Amino acid sequence: MTVIILFWNDDDDGVSFAKSAFCRNTVQGRALRTDDRGYICSVLDIDYQSGCCPQAREPYPCNGCNSTTRCCDTYEYCVSCCLNPNQTSDEASSKVRIANHHSSGTYRDSFEFCMGRCRHNSKSVVHENAYATENHHCFSLPTNLSSEQPKPSIDDGLQSLAIVIGMPGQSCETACKLSKQTCQSSKLSAINKCAVLQKYFRCRGSCIASISQPAEVSPFAPSHLHPAACLFATQENVLSCEAYNEHLRRLCPCA
Repeated sequence: MTVIILFWNDDDDGVSFAKSAFCRNTVQGRALRTDDRGYICSVLDIDYQSGCCPQAREPYPCNGCNSTTRCCDTYEYCVSCCLNPNQTSDEASSKVRIANHHSSGTYRDSFEFCMGRCRHNSKSVVHENAYATENHHCFSLPTNLSSEQPKPSIDDGLQSLAIVIGMPGQSCETACKLSKQTCQSSKLSAINKCAVLQKYFRCRGSCIASISQPAEVSPFAPSHLHPAACLFATQENVLSCEAYNEHLRRLCPCA
């Protein structure tokens, strides 16, 4: 939401204009805030006059979110990821009732939907009192509305393979051999996808394009290597069964 405020200038120049953006934000977090434009920032960086986060980074980050289940390990990242127009539309979210009752109202827009859905969602709990996983902030639409939403697909060719997670510093050739199998180099491109990586790894540092192999970075790796993130290769011609790195756990297609 953007508000245009007119200021009268008593100087000879006449009227001057100032454009001021006012944002709703998630408010309650101790460390982070997400505003209604999809930007996320530290509570120390937010503009307390406007309620907006600085636009220093790209909007709609999905750090710690699983693109398949649409569940995240942090509330603020759940809201920012949910706000991406490719994930949630105002039209679809306005059809969702705030509570599961015929008399309850609906969300006014995507921001209200994302805040409410990420905070309490039956999909994230089991036995009514325990979280199903540590990614318990979920923003998927109810089943009867989600049919219109794009769904990530995973290569069916992987179903006939054994997917092996290598040890840090281990190549797929070695990881498969230790499982008494052979690395299938022709299938490396099929696992070189965030949806596949997030199925097998936590990817708590998000999923990042790289020139490396499809893998998870060790949480103890140097900061410039994006600890705990998942990596996918931007160029498939670099994919190799033999490649390894001491800070990476390879995801390997074996047969």
